[in-house]
Amino acid sequence: MDWIVVAGAAFLAVPLFIEFALRGQLWQFVLLALEQIALLARRRSPWSVLVVTVAIDAALLYQSPSSSTLSAAIFFALYAVAVAVPALVAFGAALLASVPSSVYFAFVYTSPHGNQIPENARYVGLVAAVSLLLMNLLATGLGAWVRGTREHQAEIRAWALRRAELASVQERNRIAREMHDVVAHSLTVMVALSEGASKIVPRNPERAQEVLGELSRTGRTALADMRRVLGVLRETAGASLAPSPGTESLHALVEGFRTAGLPATLILEGSPPPADASFQLAVYRIVQESLTNALRYGRGVSRADVLVARQDGAVRLRIENDGAPPDGAAPHLGTGSGIAGMRERAALYGGTLRAGPRDGGGWVVETELQWTEAS
Repeated sequence: MDWIVVAGAAFLAVPLFIEFALRGQLWQFVLLALEQIALLARRRSPWSVLVVTVAIDAALLYQSPSSSTLSAAIFFALYAVAVAVPALVAFGAALLASVPSSVYFAFVYTSPHGNQIPENARYVGLVAAVSLLLMNLLATGLGAWVRGTREHQAEIRAWALRRAELASVQERNRIAREMHDVVAHSLTVMVALSEGASKIVPRNPERAQEVLGELSRTGRTALADMRRVLGVLRETAGASLAPSPGTESLHALVEGFRTAGLPATLILEGSPPPADASFQLAVYRIVQESLTNALRYGRGVSRADVLVARQDGAVRLRIENDGAPPDGAAPHLGTGSGIAGMRERAALYGGTLRAGPRDGGGWVVETELQWTEAS
């Protein structure tokens, strides 16, 4: 590309090359050639190239007052400067670079026949001076536009990278939240089932067999959920993954907790929740985490009620139990990741989640998720 620019500038200077050759002006011919070749360095040293081109143009003009042709090299040099520096600086450089040629055409230029331009025709030189100034500004403006376009593209690329990084962080947080819900729920239920089975084996072997069957099903479900969640980390994961659990799985979820020893009851009011898979997963995970905490931390739980009520564009969730906190103190729910995850899920649908002690004892989780039907 550098050599193409040099060739283009040299082609535009062919009339000058011919003029100097016919007149036998060898040093002018060499200076003109050096001016074109100097453009090879316009990317690395735009200021130096601009100074060289302006100096050579001025020398060629002033040594031959009847010459009216300028080399186009200065336009390429101004463009290179405008691409490299802020627009205000570039336009200032264009004005300074225009001074020698403007002064020449306004006050020095003579006709090719050696006669001074008549006083009443002096405007011809002024028009030439202004025209050259405008051409220099045009070349500078083109370079400034290219610089602005490149900066804008760089900003877009940087914005896209930031968005990609943010999306990656959000995806990692989502995976961590899902893994917490799956592992915490499954292990809690499996521990409760195994403890219950060990206690009832001597008294009721058939019932113990049912509990062990539920334990096995819980483990398989946990493995399937983990494969589904971790599948997004592998490019080969795809259609074979199981679908995310939704509100249609709430009955099985509550029944699993009942088998594990938590007296849970599911109450559905109003029309079914929206069919959106992400929305249903949020509902499912909030119920699952709330019941897991009740099973894990509650003492003497005699009832655990799950209310899922849809009212127009909102779905209200209320999960409460009457269990006493450990040792009669405020419950310590692990690291708090579960509650934080529920709050994040609720926030995705414009809801705020309250999790804390219930009036009359026990614990309650309550939120309202907003949903607007697509028009």
